[in-house]
Amino acid sequence: FISDLGDMPASEIFPVIPDFHSMEMRYNQFRTALGSDPLGRSGDVRGEIEFVTSRIKDMLVIPRLEKEGKLPLRITHNDTKLNNVLFDNEDNAVCVIDLDTVMPGLSLYDFGDTIRTAANTAEEDEADTSRIGFSIPVFTSFSEGFLKETLHFLNPDEIYLMPLSARYMTFIMGLRFLTDYIAGDVYYSIHHPSHNLVRSRAQFRLVELMEEKHD
Repeated sequence: FISDLGDMPASEIFPVIPDFHSMEMRYNQFRTALGSDPLGRSGDVRGEIEFVTSRIKDMLVIPRLEKEGKLPLRITHNDTKLNNVLFDNEDNAVCVIDLDTVMPGLSLYDFGDTIRTAANTAEEDEADTSRIGFSIPVFTSFSEGFLKETLHFLNPDEIYLMPLSARYMTFIMGLRFLTDYIAGDVYYSIHHPSHNLVRSRAQFRLVELMEEKHD
């Protein structure tokens, strides 16, 4: 998808959701929610708060390099869950769907979010974090396929940061779920009062597994 649109300048596409994957903006939202703490939930998530604060510096590497001009804007999908690809009866990919988030972004967003969803062995809201795993074979296979289509135009920084991008996109989703839980569940639909917290913990556990297998 990124390769096919590579000859179209990203500047010609309107940013549908500004700062959609901006770590700085999501972190500021998190701090604002902590400051207001409307339901008094911050005391129940001290471990998650520590998780965020201990890793935010690493998570700001990608935004910093983008600002320095080392990571170019491309036309990206920005919601690369596996269920946004249509497959035929022989499991061949036919096309990418759900195009409402197509806008200027980083190649790392699309790569990282696919890994977040495809290499996770459990559901996004798995409450039993012991059931969550990170599949290196899926990571390897998708990376090989991704690079087969993009290696001719990605720059060295984009390639080097592919593993970090998986952590980045997983962390930012966990951060968004945690922020919404603290703020009183004002954005995501929930099925029970702790749903956003469960989602957040599941994402953060996946980040930990990516860290453990980073080498």
